Amino acid sequence: MTISTISPAEAKTLLAQGAALIDIREADEHARENIAEAHLLSLSAIEKGERLGPFDPFDTVIFYCQSGNRTTQNAQKLADAVAPAKVLLLEGGLNGWKKIGQQIKADKSAPLPIMRQVQIVAGLLILLGTVLGFGVHQGFFLLSGFVGAGLLFAGISGFCGMARLLAVMPWNRR
Repeated sequence: MTISTISPAEAKTLLAQGAALIDIREADEHARENIAEAHLLSLSAIEKGERLGPFDPFDTVIFYCQSGNRTTQNAQKLADAVAPAKVLLLEGGLNGWKKIGQQIKADKSAPLPIMRQVQIVAGLLILLGTVLGFGVHQGFFLLSGFVGAGLLFAGISGFCGMARLLAVMPWNRR
């Protein structure tokens, strides 16, 4: 099966003709901003075996993520999730959609995606450890080392303790 990429303008035309638009980002990313016509079927849900209803062989499904990278890297998984539908990838993802001036649904009151929160907190802790290490006591360098080791562990194992902790914070509960 050939999986091709289409421009946002072509996607808009296909949506008007009845194509399905699927957002593969995580629920927290989708809640913050998404394309109004889109259904959410996150990549993690697809990897767990979830599917989005039966598709007629003539149906067309357009997948998108934030920038198009996740859809491109996981194209075959996506195609398998909606087989036998025709699969297309939205060029540039949500960013490409916004770039040509198409409307999106945005909820700026929704919390930032968890991974962005992890990046902010990790960066802040590393910076704080470095500044305090130079300015107060060398022992504060251990804070930067601890956070770095946690990020390394998260990258290797796929388990991020900081993400789990941030997910249960009051501002992330809805």
